[in-house]
Amino acid sequence: MDTEDHKALREAVAALGRRHGRETDTAQLWSEAGKLGYLGVNLPEEYGGGGGGIAELSIVLEELGAAGCPLLMLVVSPAICGTVIARFGTEQQKRQWLPALSDGTRRMAFGITEPDAGSNSHRITTTARKDGTDWLLTGRKVFISGVDIADATLIVGRTEDARTGRLKPCLFIVPRDTPGFTRHPIDMELNAAEKQFELVLDDVRLPADALVGDEDAGLLQLFAGLNPERVMTAAFAIGMGRHALAKAVEYARDRTVWNAPIGAHQAIAHPLAAAHIELELARLMMQKAAALYDAGDDPGAGEAANMAKYAAAEACVKAVDQAVHTLGGNGLTREYGLARLITASRVARIAPVSREMILNYVSHQTLGLPKSY
Repeated sequence: MDTEDHKALREAVAALGRRHGRETDTAQLWSEAGKLGYLGVNLPEEYGGGGGGIAELSIVLEELGAAGCPLLMLVVSPAICGTVIARFGTEQQKRQWLPALSDGTRRMAFGITEPDAGSNSHRITTTARKDGTDWLLTGRKVFISGVDIADATLIVGRTEDARTGRLKPCLFIVPRDTPGFTRHPIDMELNAAEKQFELVLDDVRLPADALVGDEDAGLLQLFAGLNPERVMTAAFAIGMGRHALAKAVEYARDRTVWNAPIGAHQAIAHPLAAAHIELELARLMMQKAAALYDAGDDPGAGEAANMAKYAAAEACVKAVDQAVHTLGGNGLTREYGLARLITASRVARIAPVSREMILNYVSHQTLGLPKSY
């Protein structure tokens, strides 16, 4: 349940979202949200943030989504990158990045997915090797959001363990204009403000201080960013589902056929009621995951965050589908803005991890069943 502070935050962000709406300029909304302190609610106060956690940041994204103007980079810049730097970055990295991530004057993208590895950190082929005191990064990344509007990208690579010779994950801050770091837009059917890119790293030379945290703690640092990513993806999906459902409910109240609003018919009303229930249930799991993460329970948060992401994605897809169906032909018109959500809602099922991989996680981590891979 929301605390009084959470209710106040929810109302304030909802008001901001209503002022902008679904046709807003994303850059303008980002700037205003930053000035109001919403982008960095999860980051430490001593570095310009709000001193809250993922619970607060998920409220921001959910309410903007419910107003029809979600900011996808909230998942990436403050939630993943900001959290990793706040928890593991050097003092210099914190002072350089966190205040700017908090007020929205700088953004950071996150690069983990690869053509042949997906988000399987054990199969990542982007490698980092020492060259004196510098690092040299080589590899490729795909489906990286917002690289063109980000000042830097937090890249997940792998470096050789000096003791065992095995490759281990590590994270590097790569500024946008670093020589050897190039991007190519991916032609997507999805019409979103944030574009997708393929990245190529060709012997990208970075100073020693580009490494985030301890070279030997990469996996811990990686999952410190991935759990917030799943919580925020759930918030993105719940907000989208709420937006679609609100459109459908309004239409069902007003649209009159045979002398009665169509919402009076159970064939219309019951599926909308079921969609609302599933969104509310997903939100409860999301709140649980955020609370566990903010309390420092990383293992508990991992299970809950995966479940929240799964539940929210399923609820979102069903809510959008039912909303479009409720409006009939109007559900496919530009006027009502629901048709675009048919494609967008699928994203939550696919990214940042597929629902099948979440079921794998739950089956062997929670239920103790043997792995299938």
